[in-house]
Amino acid sequence: MKALRFHQHGTPGVLQIDDVDLPQPGPGEVRLRVAAAAFNPADNGIRAGSLPIPVTLPHTPGYDVSGTVDALGDGVSTLAEGDAVIGFLPMTAPGGAADYVIAPANVLVAAPTGIPLTDAAAIPSVALTAWQALFDEAALQAGQRALIVGAGGTVGGYAVRLAKHAGAHVIATASPRSSANVRAAGADEIVDHTASTVLDAVTEPVDVLLNLAPIEPEEFTALVALVRDGGVVVSTTAWMPAPSDDERGVRSVVVFVRSDAEQLAEIVALVQSGDLTVEIARRVGLAEVAGIHEQSAAGTLRGKVIMVPSIA
Repeated sequence: MKALRFHQHGTPGVLQIDDVDLPQPGPGEVRLRVAAAAFNPADNGIRAGSLPIPVTLPHTPGYDVSGTVDALGDGVSTLAEGDAVIGFLPMTAPGGAADYVIAPANVLVAAPTGIPLTDAAAIPSVALTAWQALFDEAALQAGQRALIVGAGGTVGGYAVRLAKHAGAHVIATASPRSSANVRAAGADEIVDHTASTVLDAVTEPVDVLLNLAPIEPEEFTALVALVRDGGVVVSTTAWMPAPSDDERGVRSVVVFVRSDAEQLAEIVALVQSGDLTVEIARRVGLAEVAGIHEQSAAGTLRGKVIMVPSIA
């Protein structure tokens, strides 16, 4: 079978397509025939060696995956051959940028049927990040006000839709390029951060501040003033701490997404019902993935990209 791998950390040029043996599932595992794997910015950091995620070399990227169960390991009774599934694979394990991949059975859930199986690979880690930030960490409730900074990205789109589905009033920051998508996702208010400051535009306190953008620490700290006493600051920017205000009871937390099959199944149900949409910017073959890494490293990649092994 074919697999995209890197044998050493480095620039996108270290990625190569190898012929490798068909993997065999162990106890509690299944083998998937890959429909697609999603590209995530963390794939770029793992390849470069700048993220402290230990992988065994050579490594295949692509920890968000969709596919069809091809073989069962011992002890797997919840899945059957032919099942169409999606999952967030362990980030240290070989990923889905290959014809086949091994996955723990307990991270997989039935794929949504209303969209192509390839496109469903775009769901797991980004939607789980938004879910865990809003509900596990911020405990967002109906009627609360949520400010989502950096709502124009992939996680931001899920965050806006999930917050609106929960009954929150959503204020989202976005550039003119992404404001139409953020509005379509359901944001009640949109702040064009290229034209005005968030501090000037948001005039009433918010219950939850969710930061998804690589803003400067000083700007992030200033935004805490917008959070009501007893509110919550949540961030996905793992390279810097999230600011808090202990005197006012404003707590903060940085989200590190984890695989959760129960939550992912709930997310799939929302995709099925139309409450969440899956938007794909590009579908590329394995030979094109190095170019995607280059664009990501340069900061020019826009939208969600999925890697489809069947594309020549």
